[in-house]
Amino acid sequence: MRSVRALLTAALLGAGLAAVAAPTAHAANTPVPAHVFSPYFEAYSGDNPATLSSESGAKYLSMAFIQAAAKGSCTAYWDGDTSQPISSSTFGSQIASIQASGGDVVPSFGGYTADDTGTEIADSCTDVNSIAQVYESVITTYGVTRIDLDTEDNSLTNSAGIDRRNKAIAQVESWAASTGRTVQFSYTLPTTTSGLAASGLAVLKNAVQNNARVDVVNIMTFDYYDGATHEMGTDAENAATGLEGQLAQLYPSKSAAQLWNMVGITMMPGIDDYGAAETTTVADAKNVESWAAGKGLAELSFWALERDNGGCPGTGGSDTCSGISQNTWDFSHAMEPFTSGGGQTQNDFSLSLSPSSASLAQGASATATVSTAVTSGSAQSVSLSASGSPSGVSVSFSPASVTAGGSSTLTATVGSSVAAGTYPITVTGTAASGSHSATYSLTVTGTSGGGGGSLVNGGFETGSLSPWTCQSGSGVVSSPVHSGSHALAVAPSSSTTGECDQSVTLQPNHSYTLTGWVQGSYAYIGVSGGASASTWSSGSGWNQLTVHFTTGSSGTVTVYVHGWYAQGNVYADDFNLA
Repeated sequence: MRSVRALLTAALLGAGLAAVAAPTAHAANTPVPAHVFSPYFEAYSGDNPATLSSESGAKYLSMAFIQAAAKGSCTAYWDGDTSQPISSSTFGSQIASIQASGGDVVPSFGGYTADDTGTEIADSCTDVNSIAQVYESVITTYGVTRIDLDTEDNSLTNSAGIDRRNKAIAQVESWAASTGRTVQFSYTLPTTTSGLAASGLAVLKNAVQNNARVDVVNIMTFDYYDGATHEMGTDAENAATGLEGQLAQLYPSKSAAQLWNMVGITMMPGIDDYGAAETTTVADAKNVESWAAGKGLAELSFWALERDNGGCPGTGGSDTCSGISQNTWDFSHAMEPFTSGGGQTQNDFSLSLSPSSASLAQGASATATVSTAVTSGSAQSVSLSASGSPSGVSVSFSPASVTAGGSSTLTATVGSSVAAGTYPITVTGTAASGSHSATYSLTVTGTSGGGGGSLVNGGFETGSLSPWTCQSGSGVVSSPVHSGSHALAVAPSSSTTGECDQSVTLQPNHSYTLTGWVQGSYAYIGVSGGASASTWSSGSGWNQLTVHFTTGSSGTVTVYVHGWYAQGNVYADDFNLA
C-alpha cells in the first residue's frame, strides 16, 4: 500500500509472532470465495491475526508484507525481518486457526517500502526459478491458495522485475496444475479515478505476454494526490468501472461477468495519507459493498484491519486508526456481507427500516420500525445501536434488543439548535453471527422564516459537500469544527477565493437572516442572485457572522462563503437560514 511508508521501520522494531505449532493445510486446497472481503492485516503490527479476524468478523485476511531483507537477495521474510522466515514458526498457528474457522489468508508480497527500496522479491532476485520457489514455499508452508502482489512506486517502472515476476507466476501456475493445487494470483495496483495509469496497465500487458494468468486486479482507491476533493465511494466505483473497460481490451474473449470477477477494490478507512480531502466514510464502504455485490466483483479490501477504529479523529494516514469518528470494526461490518461462496451455513439475520427517512423541524421527533428477520440458521439476540447522528439529535430504541424476527421502534428527536441539513444515521444490529446495518436519512429543516425552502447540509455533517459546490481545493474536513464532526475548509489560491455555493429557493419578497460560523483571515459569507448582501471577519477562533437580506420576486438566492486571494484557508460551519 502507498500508506506504508514506515513499514520497514515498524517491522525492524520487532513484531514477530512466533508460534511453534505446525499449520494445518486449508481443507482440500479450498480456494477463497469467488467474491471475498479480505482486509489487509499489518504483519508488522505485533497483533495476532487470528484474534483480529475473530474480533472483527473478517474471516479472510490479506497479510502484508513479504519481502527480501536486502536488495539483491532471493530469500524472503515477513516484513524483510530475518527473524521472521517463511516457516510454520512464523504465523503458522495463527493462520491454521483462521483456516480451521472456515477462513483463510492471502499472503501479500511487496508494498510501498519494498517497492521503493528494491526489496520486493522479483525486483531483488534476478533468477526467475528462485522467485517461483519463494511463491511455492509460501503456498506449501501455509496451505494457502492465493498470492497477492502489491506492486507500486519503483516496482511499476522496473521492467526487468515486472518481467521476472510474471514469468515466475506462469511457472508457479504450471507447477500447481501438475500437482493438482489451486493457486491464484492477484495484482494490487495504484489507480486513478478512471482506471489504471499506463504503468499499472503495462504490468498486466506483460503478464499476458508471459502467459501468466492474473485472477484478480485489485486497485487501491485512495492516495490519489491529485489536488481534488473526492467523494471516495463514488470514485472507487468509477475507478473499478474504468478498470473493467481496460481488462476488456486485454482479455477480449472474456464476458462482462468474467471481467467484473477479475476486479478488486481496496479502500482506506477514514483519512488517507493525502489528507481530509480524501476521506472514506463508513457510508462509502457500505455503498461500495452493495455496488460491488451487484456487479459481481472478485474482492473488496481495505488498508488495514488495525485502522478500523475511531481512536484518532482528525489524524490522517495512521497505521492504527482511521482518523474519523467511528465504532471499532464499522468498516469490517460494512464490507463483510460481500463474502460469498466459501463459508459454512450459520445463523444470520437481516435488518430493515420503515420508513427509512424523515424530515423534521428543530424540536420535533419521528419514529420508524426496525424490523429483523432470520435469513439462515436459528433466531438469535440482536442488539440495536445508532451512529452518525449529529450533536443535538438523539436516537433511541424500544426495546434496545430483540430476537431475530422481532421489531423495535426507533425514535429520533431533533434539538432546537441542530443545523439544517441531511444526516445519514447508521442503525446497526449486532448478534453473535455478526452485524448488519441500514441507513436512516434524517433531514433537519431550518426555521422557515415564513415559508420557502431551507439550506441543506449547513453543518457539513454528511461528510460530503453536496449540495454545495466549491472551487478546486475546498472540501469537507473533520478538524477544526465548530460543532459536530465536520466543517468546510475553503482554500483560496493566488487566483481564486475558494468559493463554495448553494442555490436555495425561498419565499419571494421575504426577509431572511443567514448565519454561519467562520474562522480564518478574510472569511466572507453572503447571498447573491435574487438578493445581494454579505459580511466578513478575520480571526483565529470561531465567530458567528450574520447577514440580513430580502428575496426578490423569484425567491432564489445563492448562499456563498469564501476567503480571499492567497490569504490562507478559511473554515466555515453551522450555516442556517431563518
